[in-house]
Amino acid sequence: MNDGRLAERMDEEQPRRNAPRWRRRVVWAVAGVAGLVILGNVLAPDLAMVGRERIALVRIEGPILNSRATVDEVKAYGDDPLVKAIVLRIDSPGGGVAPSQEIYHAVRRVREDNGKTVVASMGSVAASGGYYIAAASDHILANPGTLTGSIGVIMQLANVETLMDNIGVKNIVIKSGRYKDTGSPFRPMADEDRRVLQSVMDDAHRQFIEAVADGRSLDVADVERLADGRVLTGQQAKDARLVDELGGLHAAVTRAAAMSGLTGVPPVVETPRQFSFRDWLIGSLFGHAPAWPMHTGMTLMYLMAL
Repeated sequence: MNDGRLAERMDEEQPRRNAPRWRRRVVWAVAGVAGLVILGNVLAPDLAMVGRERIALVRIEGPILNSRATVDEVKAYGDDPLVKAIVLRIDSPGGGVAPSQEIYHAVRRVREDNGKTVVASMGSVAASGGYYIAAASDHILANPGTLTGSIGVIMQLANVETLMDNIGVKNIVIKSGRYKDTGSPFRPMADEDRRVLQSVMDDAHRQFIEAVADGRSLDVADVERLADGRVLTGQQAKDARLVDELGGLHAAVTRAAAMSGLTGVPPVVETPRQFSFRDWLIGSLFGHAPAWPMHTGMTLMYLMAL
C-alpha cells in the first residue's frame, strides 16, 4: 500500500522537477539567440568590408607634440592594398616643428612610394603645423570658416630673473661654449643671443615656406607674401590657392573616392583609439582641452597663437 502511494507521489512530482529544467533551457536558448544577434551586428560591418576596396580616415587632432602614432598609422594604411585613399581629418592649431615635418614626410612617402591618394579635410582649425601637414596631400578641403594658414614659427621663452632676485635665489651657470645658455630664463637675453635664435627661426621659417610651395605647386615668392603668420579663413585660403575646395569631411571622402577611382559609396575605415582611463578622468574633470606639457628648454613651434 505504502509502495503504491509512494509511486503515485513520485509520478506527481516528476513533472514539477522537470519544469525548471525546461525553463532553464528556454532561457539559455533565448540568451544564445540574442548573443548571436548582437555578435552578428558587431561583426556585420567588418564582414561586409572583407575584400572590398576602402578609404582610410586618419585624425590629427589637438596640438602636434608627437608624430609616432600618426606616422605609424599612415604607413600601415599605405601598405594595405585594399586602402585606395587616405583622408586626413585635421583639427589642430599646429605644434612642434619636428613632429609636423615627420608627419608631412610620411604623407609624401605614402603618396610617392605607395601610390595612395591623400586628401586633407580641415575642421575648425588647421593652422601652422596643421596646415604644414595638409600641404603634403593631393587635395585640400576646408570649411569656409576654418581657421588656417598661420605660416610662421614661434619660440616663447620665460624670464624669471627678477622673481629670483626678489626671493633671494641666485642661479650659477658653468658652461663651455659661448652660447650654451642662450635662452636661459635666469638672465637677460643679449643681442648676440637674439641674433643666433633669430637665425634658427628664419631657417625653420624658410623650411615651412618651401614645403608649402612644393606641396601646393606655388612659387616661393607667392607663399612668402602669405608667410607672415597671418590666420586665414577657409574661404580666404582658397582664394590664395592654399586650399583647393570648400567642403566638410563627407565631401573630402567623396573627393578621395573619385580621385582614387572608387565607385559607389566606399567603406571608410578608421583605427580605433585605445581607451585611456587617465585621459577619460582628466576629460571628465577638466573638459577635453588638449594637454600641454611643460617645456624646460627652447622649442621651435609651428603653432598658431593660443
